[in-house]
Amino acid sequence: MMWRDTEGAATNPRTSRAAIAIGTFDGVHRGHQHVLDRTRELADGAPVVAVTFDPHPMAVVRPDREPRKLTTLERRVELLREHGADEVRVLAFSAEMSGWSPAEFVERVLVDELRSSVVVVGEKFRFGHKAAGDVAFLGTAGEQHGFRAVGLPLIGDGEVLSSTRVRTHIAAGELVEAADVLGRPHEVSGVVTRGDQRGRELGFPTANVPVDDTYAVPPDGVYAGWVVRASSERLPAAISIGTNPTFDGVERRVESYVLDRTDLDLYDELIRVELVDRLRGMVKYEGIEPLIEQMNQDVEDARARLAP
Repeated sequence: MMWRDTEGAATNPRTSRAAIAIGTFDGVHRGHQHVLDRTRELADGAPVVAVTFDPHPMAVVRPDREPRKLTTLERRVELLREHGADEVRVLAFSAEMSGWSPAEFVERVLVDELRSSVVVVGEKFRFGHKAAGDVAFLGTAGEQHGFRAVGLPLIGDGEVLSSTRVRTHIAAGELVEAADVLGRPHEVSGVVTRGDQRGRELGFPTANVPVDDTYAVPPDGVYAGWVVRASSERLPAAISIGTNPTFDGVERRVESYVLDRTDLDLYDELIRVELVDRLRGMVKYEGIEPLIEQMNQDVEDARARLAP
């Protein structure tokens, strides 16, 4: 199947014309949001369809250069809808598809499957075998097949808005700067697992999510942020990322203490952890008392950082 059957995404060939926004859309940052907004402006009443790729094309053509993901695929689909897509399509990128010429990609995807009336992309968008297709090719193909092609610069406040830039900020622990590009806090997500119960013993029960190394996760340290439940309830939290060096931990985790709540049972629940700002680096403490003192300080620092 050309389209990946993902919750919230469509798979059947379209039967009417549509305005297409196409790109990897990793993170659905403010540049991507601009593409969606412009697609809506050019749609002339047609539905806006966002087309994304999974896996990332680089994972197929250059696996050693596959970038760390900024969101899960399901969250990407959700964000594309939140930012204006009437329909989302996930192109199941494969080795076979990587061999398609730019003309074949246009004909099979944009014409036969999607019946495009206008196609909007970032100005550096490349497609087809060996990335031979660009915006200029798309424009020429559009004249042949009856759609308009538009390439947009992804710039905000005079700076390039890119997923690479977001990853660079995250790797440096610069969550405020990452949020400026994304238009929201960076987040990690996962199912809450049972940990060592040490946080509960110390008076700070945490919701533990194992770190998936294929996703962009900031450096070890303590962060202020929010735990977001499936119900959309947002809870303020002090968040530790690391291996718990005071207790010689091995597994890297995202551990979230919801402020002033010791009654929550989040085990086996899928949560999102929004990371607002870095409070400090990770420290190994000699003994429990200095650790508890620091944890109390972390809670107050997180509370102050998250205050309206």
